[in-house]
Amino acid sequence: MSADARPLTVPDLALARAEGRRLAMLTAYDAGFARTCDANGVDLLLVGDSLGMVVQGHGSTLPVTVDDMAYHTACVARGIRRALLVSDLPFQADATRERALDAATRLLQAGAAMAKLEGAGPKLDVVRFLAEREIPVCSHLGLTPQSVLRMGGFKVQGREAAAAARLREEALAVAEAGAALIVLEGVPAALAAQITAASPVPTIGIGAGPHCDGQVLVLHDMLGLDSGHRRPRFVKDFLAEGGSVAGAVRAYVAAVRDGSFPAAEHSYS
Repeated sequence: MSADARPLTVPDLALARAEGRRLAMLTAYDAGFARTCDANGVDLLLVGDSLGMVVQGHGSTLPVTVDDMAYHTACVARGIRRALLVSDLPFQADATRERALDAATRLLQAGAAMAKLEGAGPKLDVVRFLAEREIPVCSHLGLTPQSVLRMGGFKVQGREAAAAARLREEALAVAEAGAALIVLEGVPAALAAQITAASPVPTIGIGAGPHCDGQVLVLHDMLGLDSGHRRPRFVKDFLAEGGSVAGAVRAYVAAVRDGSFPAAEHSYS
């Protein structure tokens, strides 16, 4: 393994932010696509519970199980050399501290370097419990897909003043509880910029404008594939300009790094 192929670690995320280097993240669900993403510059790979929608064909992420996540995490882990692997705790796997510890332990034993969980509030105790037990945590705020029933659909969050203030508070709270990374999904670009400026840990945006410390897209969306669901405005088809899967990944990474993606048309106000 060459020096530049050194595997990324959790402390490297904070270092990238300190150096002003934007982090490029994509989802992956199998070894083959993981290998291509890893070889073409992706910093982080996320085994998202989005697999319920884009791989399994469900209408939401809710049917995904810990067994599903552990299986796909192990597949992706076998395909990477450099990228840092993050894996989702699926619906209700983090309902209690003990359930979250059991699920996160399985995901790390399958090859993940970090467990991602949605929300703050009662989840703060879970974040702290995991972090204190040597499990790196990524928090996911804003549009949290596991809350789709309560939210009444996949809707932008934080447009009203009270909701924006709550998101700013939640971002500081999850970082204080021990989260080393925060994903901001489906929030106005100006709000994401405020949260990023105030956050002591790096932020990764998806539908959160250009001012986060990095970006993530679902792999299928980045490749312009039909997932059977409405395409969000924050999606861009990089395969059209990349000419191949490897080329699309390189184009995506370059656009994230130079700040040209996401542009205004991919952001919410």
